[in-house]
Amino acid sequence: MSEKLKVGILGGTGMVGQRFISLLENHPWFEVTTIAASPRSAGKTYEEAVGDRWKMDTPMPEAVKKIVVMNVNEVEKVASEVDFVFSAVDMTKEEIKKIEEEYAKTETPVVSNNSAHRWTPDVPMIVPEINDAHTDVIAAQKKRLGTTRGFIAVKPNCSIQSYAPVLYAWREFEPYEVVATTYQAISGAGKTFKDWPEMVGNIIPYIGGEEEKSEQEPLRVFGKVENGEIVKAAEPKITCQCIRVPVLNGHTAAVFVKFRKKPTKEQLIEKLVSYSGAPQALNLPSAPKQFIQYLEEDNRPQVSMDVNFENGMGISIGRLREDSIYDYKFVGLSHNTVRGAAGGAVLCAELLKAKGFIGKK
Repeated sequence: MSEKLKVGILGGTGMVGQRFISLLENHPWFEVTTIAASPRSAGKTYEEAVGDRWKMDTPMPEAVKKIVVMNVNEVEKVASEVDFVFSAVDMTKEEIKKIEEEYAKTETPVVSNNSAHRWTPDVPMIVPEINDAHTDVIAAQKKRLGTTRGFIAVKPNCSIQSYAPVLYAWREFEPYEVVATTYQAISGAGKTFKDWPEMVGNIIPYIGGEEEKSEQEPLRVFGKVENGEIVKAAEPKITCQCIRVPVLNGHTAAVFVKFRKKPTKEQLIEKLVSYSGAPQALNLPSAPKQFIQYLEEDNRPQVSMDVNFENGMGISIGRLREDSIYDYKFVGLSHNTVRGAAGGAVLCAELLKAKGFIGKK
């Protein structure tokens, strides 16, 4: 019997579900033993259920091809097969909230890629290098749910990964006002150029709900646990525009920052390249050795050259310079479906295991 934890993927046939499956191939701690999806996929092998919709660059892992897909709505049945689940279900917000709580109440930890529970007061929304202390709120959540080991943890929106860690690394200089424009890849919408041909050579200056998430979610990540819930930070005030661009993977951000304690450029770069958090201290399997890299060249970071830094788990920053209206400006880049989605959730699960929140049932 494998010593690895048995993992279920809820919503395993979609793009994020596929990314989970590809990232978990040969994982030292976790093994995908169960895949659940909509009733129309249930009863088919994973290979049959996905058909010609496999969207990853690497082939479908052999180990999952013959797994028979379960009905995600048969909560007790799916939960009985696994130690914990990753959630990437494609449902309405209310349906996601309901089904994730149902899984948690079967004493099955849920690590979610979905946005439904990001503002549930006792659900931690974790960037492991920044706010691992937010796991403290899980005790209050378990009390509310009436569970001993079941709970929900989520990761934040993919678009904030290219600038929120930077602002946190600079927190001692007190950034208080931020303007950010994100240039977001089509895989963030679960698409490839094959199924979204109108994006070739095109830009769409609107992504539904994205600007509010990009402005508000960093404040929750920067917040504190008080009286069994997470209270969001008051600053920095962030205003954002989000634009869809013809790139497959990689969200870029152009960011302007005002500081109360204005640092030098050298101080800012030093804070970035030396920054590390709990994943590095704990040597978690998916943790980037260097979380943030700074690139000196004027034409970097570039998606084609830098999106896979640290296997897509690192963040690339460049073009840091003084600004005529704000104090400084920079360009950031992160991999939206690795660090920003499934990879960030896998790292979150590794953190939760290392802290004793996830283990064998």
